[in-house]
Amino acid sequence: AMAVGLAGGMAIVEPVQAENLTIGAAYSLKAAFQEVVPMFESEFGATVNVVYGSSQTLRREVEGGAPMDVLLSAVEDLEKLQKKGLTLNGGPEVYAQTSLVFVMSSASQAMPISFHDLLSERRTRVAIGAFESAAAGPITARALRAVDPSFKDRFRLISATHHDEVIDMIRRGEAEMGLVYRVDAINNSGQVRIIDETPGGNYTPVRFGQAIARTCRDESRAVAEQFTDFFMSPRIQKLLLKYGFEPTTSHEGEKKVAGAAPKVRVN
Repeated sequence: AMAVGLAGGMAIVEPVQAENLTIGAAYSLKAAFQEVVPMFESEFGATVNVVYGSSQTLRREVEGGAPMDVLLSAVEDLEKLQKKGLTLNGGPEVYAQTSLVFVMSSASQAMPISFHDLLSERRTRVAIGAFESAAAGPITARALRAVDPSFKDRFRLISATHHDEVIDMIRRGEAEMGLVYRVDAINNSGQVRIIDETPGGNYTPVRFGQAIARTCRDESRAVAEQFTDFFMSPRIQKLLLKYGFEPTTSHEGEKKVAGAAPKVRVN
């Protein structure tokens, strides 16, 4: 962008630095952001820096004062930040959801088993996201506990830091099966295939949301609001479907009120 001023009757053209925006985003958004971020930068003249991590890690970064302007992660973690007064725009806006699925290697010739079959297939190695640090960790623990309360002692579980590592373990033959988000199973270049959509016999939805962080810099507040509006626009919501995210349902036009429940826009 350029700014034009007058000095001694002569026009002076000076460059205007693009607005900078730092976004903390869940790993699951990485594929979609390869398309979304360049679109936003082109249309709004902003320079966007994206920091990827698990939802828990991103939350802890904001709690520690890391300079993030916008946070896109699991709603559960955004709600924790909201309760601590670490978000600026009230409750998180929910933009999509996914579920936990059971996967195996696309190249494997083994007979697929269901999630419940793990009860009798004790020798099967299952790669999972680490309960305390991976994005899918907490929901994985809940799903396994629903099948067998003693799952930690009875299943052959191999922990990974995030979904890419889970998929790599399966690809390398270090695990026969794995548990990942459905959106991550879809965006894996065909390395794994989904063999059970509903672990434990229950649909396990995971909602993703966005919020402006308390650590947002004053000079970035306007462009942060532009991004959150842009991300909730109908065309971006439609684009997310292409990357395996599932739409959510709620009421249109809820106000952003501090302490409010998570909001969902339906377009």
